[in-house]
Amino acid sequence: MSQQHHQLIVQQFTQQAIPFAQLPGHLDSLNLLLELTRPTSEDTVLDLACGPGLVSCAFARQAGQVIGMDLTPAMLEQAAKRQQEQGLINLAWQLGDVQALPYADNSFSLVITRYSFHHLLEPQQTLAEMIRVCRPGGRVLVADVALLPEKVAAYDQLELLRDPSHTHALTTVEFSTLFLHSGLHDCRQAGYTVELDLEAQLQASFPQPGDEERIRQMVTEDIGINKLGIKARYQDGAVVYSVPISVFVGSKGAV
Repeated sequence: MSQQHHQLIVQQFTQQAIPFAQLPGHLDSLNLLLELTRPTSEDTVLDLACGPGLVSCAFARQAGQVIGMDLTPAMLEQAAKRQQEQGLINLAWQLGDVQALPYADNSFSLVITRYSFHHLLEPQQTLAEMIRVCRPGGRVLVADVALLPEKVAAYDQLELLRDPSHTHALTTVEFSTLFLHSGLHDCRQAGYTVELDLEAQLQASFPQPGDEERIRQMVTEDIGINKLGIKARYQDGAVVYSVPISVFVGSKGAV
């Protein structure tokens, strides 16, 4: 990851550390991730780009040990606060870059990441690192936005305005191909949508000056058109939209 992009992510998510965890959509479908991986007390879990610890804490209630890693110190502070509030003792937090993991090969039985790949310059490298630190027989899970190929360019334009640390949302084809060539076995796919209120999302975001109104205009003008792939619509007088999320999970074969 380039130093410039590294700094951009930290800048954005330092500002987003508190509001990110307060958006209702970010608590959605945690049960689906648990169902797909079925963690037990025998599992050691690595949660990459853990943010304020929403996923890490959910997994810690079932797994033996969980480490959450993130690039942003302010996010880890929120994660530690959440851990304390929930009385979880089997959690640890690590500051680090997901594209160069400071762990030995075969260190974890379950390696997961949610909502990180669209911030990465080289998601394939991160997936390779996730597989490297996963034990043979362990599971690797990635959950992130994935859109139809014809929708991605417009969506990327919107998200770059809302969050300048966004790089590229993988298309459904790119996501599937990434896992197909990963070397993982017994790959499964699931999906869900994150339902967001436009104004609540803007309040939790930190775009460049003047871009907030451009974002609002892009979304409202897409109502009934769906060029962005997020099905923007009016609901009870508010503009809401649905972000499609793909979840892939696979097992690492024996060495």
